[in-house]
Amino acid sequence: MNKLEEYPRISVIICALNEEQNLPCVLPKIPKSIYEVLLVDGHSQDKTVEVARQLRPDIHILYQPGKGKGDALKYGVQQATGDIIVTLDADGATNPKEISGFIQPLLDGYDLIKGSRLAHGRPVNMPRHRWLGNKILATTFNILYGARYTDICSGYNAFWKSVFQRLKLNHDGFEMEQAMIAKAKKAGFQVAEVTHHDAGRLGNYSKVSGMKQGFINWWIIVRERFRG
Repeated sequence: MNKLEEYPRISVIICALNEEQNLPCVLPKIPKSIYEVLLVDGHSQDKTVEVARQLRPDIHILYQPGKGKGDALKYGVQQATGDIIVTLDADGATNPKEISGFIQPLLDGYDLIKGSRLAHGRPVNMPRHRWLGNKILATTFNILYGARYTDICSGYNAFWKSVFQRLKLNHDGFEMEQAMIAKAKKAGFQVAEVTHHDAGRLGNYSKVSGMKQGFINWWIIVRERFRG
């Protein structure tokens, strides 16, 4: 029996915007024993939805009500019926074959598992300025929250759905992931870091302005620490 079949129900959520080129490198690698796969489409102008259905006929297609990755992820979690949520990037940077490494710590008692691309240094496909920016964000987080994380911007995460709902997240952009970790730490939830391979974006272009988003992420980390 596949080990994943013994786990609680697992929902995989993929937030996608114009990712028809990269989905063939993601969806076929998701274990068949996963309870459900949800693709939250951010109003794509290409064939993202059609390609997703061709690659995985049992996939659940959701159309996010607003804009931004945070909005898409929150909507996906709301609609998911699994006990555990795993988030994957649609650009091919995260490998679905590593899912089990995120699940076991949850079964061992942790509440939220965050991925790290940087535990073993700078990924080959990550520009030096982005690597430095990520290091600054992680260092800031560690100082303010008493943590020892190597990366707080990975899109590869896993958590109990009930824990996510208790965090009452209200950010709609990419910064929602940093807010999630910050709120979880402040609330006393058990958070663990799991190293994963980062292949980098496989094709197309990034939808994120690195410098602008980096500052937003930094500000969210600081603000959440001192909010009541």
